[in-house]
Amino acid sequence: VRLQVQNVEKPLYRGTFHCFQSIIKQESAFGLYKGIGSPMMGLTFINALVFGVQGNTLRALGKDTPLNQFLAGSAAGAIQCVICCPMELAKTRMQLQGTGEYKLKTKNYKNSLDCLIKIYQKEGLRGINRGMVSTFIRETPSFGFYFLTYDCMTRYLGCEAEDSYVIPKLLFSGGMSGIVSWLSTYPMDVIKSRLQADGVGGVTQYNGILDCVRKSYHEEGWRVFTRGLTSTLLRAFPVNAATFATVTVFLMYMKSEDNLPECEPAPVIHQPSSL
Repeated sequence: VRLQVQNVEKPLYRGTFHCFQSIIKQESAFGLYKGIGSPMMGLTFINALVFGVQGNTLRALGKDTPLNQFLAGSAAGAIQCVICCPMELAKTRMQLQGTGEYKLKTKNYKNSLDCLIKIYQKEGLRGINRGMVSTFIRETPSFGFYFLTYDCMTRYLGCEAEDSYVIPKLLFSGGMSGIVSWLSTYPMDVIKSRLQADGVGGVTQYNGILDCVRKSYHEEGWRVFTRGLTSTLLRAFPVNAATFATVTVFLMYMKSEDNLPECEPAPVIHQPSSL
């Protein structure tokens, strides 16, 4: 977020690792966790919604084809915007608060919830949903590619429940899915961050998505749309590897439980007397 929205005339950071070092030096290690409350509140509901909608949409479409995987993922991405947009708005505002300060001199927001409440009191529902259209444009195709890539990767690698290497394969497939999904719509993420950060200092720069695209390109060229890409991809692989692998293993376990014969008695396990 900080790399995406920083002023090109007076840049604070030269790149991902310089940004990382500067935050620790200027704001302590706690500066790396600014805005963590918002994802912790929202991500559980987002992932439940995403995987639930994707699974049910795929079943409704009937056939498990690459096109249907993409459509089901896109549907899931579109619906979760209702939670994702306000969550990311609070995260963005919290992450930009007190940039470069070891101890906050002025604290507009106490936490993510306080941030959303104050935005609502000042701007109403429209303020809470700032960046909703750009979030929708980003998330809809992004989640389509997300689930499509995972499906293709797991089929190609032959991820079967009895495979002894199934966990590493699932982790790799999930990580690659995250990278592909972010690459597919990353320029829109830059625009979304800029729109949600707009007005933080009391000055509004953009009138909408197209105005933001035009002004950003005019001032900084095409490279502006790749700002912060390195840090995003470094985050995307482990996060999505863990997410997809956890969900898949859990579903495999539940499926195996459902397939157990109902009338068959449980096997007797003879434990050594020492236990």
